[in-house]
Amino acid sequence: MALAQTATQTIVTLDLEGVLVPEIWIAVAETTGITSLRRTTRDEPDYDKLMQGRLAILEENGLTMSAIENVIASLTPLQGARAFLDELRSLTQVVILSDTFEQFGRPLMKHLGMPTLVCHRLVVDNDRIVDYELRLDDQKRRAVEAFQALNYRVIAAGDSYNDTAMLSAAQHGFLFHAPDNVRREFPQFPALDSYDDLLSHIRAVL
Repeated sequence: MALAQTATQTIVTLDLEGVLVPEIWIAVAETTGITSLRRTTRDEPDYDKLMQGRLAILEENGLTMSAIENVIASLTPLQGARAFLDELRSLTQVVILSDTFEQFGRPLMKHLGMPTLVCHRLVVDNDRIVDYELRLDDQKRRAVEAFQALNYRVIAAGDSYNDTAMLSAAQHGFLFHAPDNVRREFPQFPALDSYDDLLSHIRAVL
C-alpha cells in the first residue's frame, strides 16, 4: 500500500500553565509570600536557569513538596478552559505539551477531563524537591517534529518563551494570553486573548 503523500490528520498541541490553568509557581508565591517564585518562563527564556533558581529558593525557605501539593489542590482551570478544551477535542486530537512536572500536572488533568499530558518529572526526597528531570531537551519542539514525522499537521498555542520553538515548528502557531514582552519579540505569531478567538483561528486551519 502506498504511503500518503500529504498529511490528512491534524493534532493540536497546547501549553498548560497560563493557557488552561493558572501559573502554578505564581500561585505558590502568592500562597507562601515568597515573591521570588513569581518568576516564570514568561520572564526567563533559560529554563535550567529558572529551575535552578527555584530549587535554591525552595531549599532556602524550607518549602516542601507537600506544601506545594496543597496549593495545587486549591487550583482550578482558567474560566472557560474546560469548555474550550472539550469543544476542541470534539474537533481534533489534542495533546498538552508542558514544561511543568507530572507531580504538579496530574491533579489538574482531572479538572480538564484527563487530556494527554507530556511533561517532565521532579526528583523528591523526604518531601523535598531536590532536582528535576527533563523528559527531553527542547521537548516541545521535538514533540511537534515527531508528530509531523507521523504525518500530522500540527497547530500549536502557548504563552511563553519556552513555547516559541513549538510554535515555530508547527504548521500554525498562536500566542495565547502572552505577555507584552513575548508578543513584541515574536510578532510573527497571532496574539489572541480569548478562547473563542483561539478556537476560531484553529477551526480556520483545521
